[in-house]
Amino acid sequence: MVDESEPKNSLRRNEGYADLRELIERFESMGEIEHVDGADWNLEVAAIAETVAAKAPGRAPALIFDNIKGYPKGFRIMAGGANGLKRLAVVMDLPEPETEMELVSAMRQRMRKDFQPISPIEVNSGPVMENIDRGDDIDMWKFPVPFVHELDGGRYIGTDDLVIMRDPDSGWVNCGTYRTMVHDKNTVAVWMSPGKHGRLIAEKYKKRGEDCPVLISCGQDPLLFITAHQEIDPEVDELAYAGGQRGRAIDYIPSEVHKLPVPADSELVIEGTMKMDEMREEGPFGEFMGYYASNASELPVVNVERVYYRNEPILTLAVPSRPPENFTFARATVKSALIWDEMEKAGIPGVKGVWCHEAGAGRLFNVVAIEQLYPGHASQAAMVATNCHAGNYAGRWVVVVDQDIDPSNIFDVIWAMSTRCDPPEDVQFIKRAWSTPLDPLLREPPWQNNRGIIDACRPYGWKDEFPKVAESSPELKKQIQKKWPYLYK
Repeated sequence: MVDESEPKNSLRRNEGYADLRELIERFESMGEIEHVDGADWNLEVAAIAETVAAKAPGRAPALIFDNIKGYPKGFRIMAGGANGLKRLAVVMDLPEPETEMELVSAMRQRMRKDFQPISPIEVNSGPVMENIDRGDDIDMWKFPVPFVHELDGGRYIGTDDLVIMRDPDSGWVNCGTYRTMVHDKNTVAVWMSPGKHGRLIAEKYKKRGEDCPVLISCGQDPLLFITAHQEIDPEVDELAYAGGQRGRAIDYIPSEVHKLPVPADSELVIEGTMKMDEMREEGPFGEFMGYYASNASELPVVNVERVYYRNEPILTLAVPSRPPENFTFARATVKSALIWDEMEKAGIPGVKGVWCHEAGAGRLFNVVAIEQLYPGHASQAAMVATNCHAGNYAGRWVVVVDQDIDPSNIFDVIWAMSTRCDPPEDVQFIKRAWSTPLDPLLREPPWQNNRGIIDACRPYGWKDEFPKVAESSPELKKQIQKKWPYLYK
């Protein structure tokens, strides 16, 4: 059963943390960190991060890699920072949950009641300015940049990152998550999917005949990464959005070259200029759908002009791979809450839960639970969930189920599809939706795909006469679990 009741109080609450390092201390006290010493940046770091996350989706520990082969002790990599139920609650400043739907509901309560963006605050300095490399001192290889997958075209410093750009027309500062490959000691490349805000901004500079200023944060508070890789509306400042989620403003320092906002507590930030007419090959890279769906391509070179970093910096790592990945739990949770919020704003009543399954890379297989209130309600809910901003990019399936189905429980969902869905009557299709070159079913532009909508609810016309479910009542379940608790540990 899914509802949106207030989450229960927790014994452990996030009272705020200053930066990634303080957050790591919090995770340590919770028993949510595992340390790995002596791994090789060449494949081993990423393979460990991938396999540990896949072993216990949403419940796996975060990983701290130190003594990385060929690099000084203290030059660390963190993987899967917020990719766990308890850790994500800390990052989002929410009560500690027991289930996915409890966490999504808590996020919904915030969005619905008291969420307001908090504008970032300019400061004179911060930890990220402990070291500044300029000119000949710049060397991207001084950091343990991982080689992530065996078939990748290079080493990627930006996976769990924050790419910051300024719109040349409006002055709006956008933060997105785009992969960043190191070419050599002072040049990198950033790949951005068509239609993404960063890509649109870069194209504006190109049309003007100008190069594009850019910042790339490669180690930061997980909240910034979570915010940057969600579908936040155009012209919304992601730093302000993150501040609203955290409950206090994000501090930033104007960068030396382009005056872009450097998050003051980041671990490592690259500042450079994207040379729109100077091209170099980037990729391929194993991506979030679990495939090498796009070939290597020619992208503008980013000339690195500054590197700001803390003493003994911590890089943050996401490993796109065959799901479950080491970042999809956090993505699934936030995206579920955003889709739910947008459905409510579109006037869809009776939504009882939303879950974007990790098996669908947090985008491709989304389930909505509703209380059916009128004929066509399930179809309407599915159409909005498919086409709203948070749910539209690179989707594939939306399944609508009744309120007695937990949308995060794939066993429940498949049971509903198997027993309440008549395929010729209850499956619909949407054609030519917004997708990406990373979609393995697409071979060439235009990057559009087709979607399937499944109504797995009881038939509305006779839902009250539908056969009763054969299972113990909730009251009986509670009674026997209380009587024999050792059986349910």
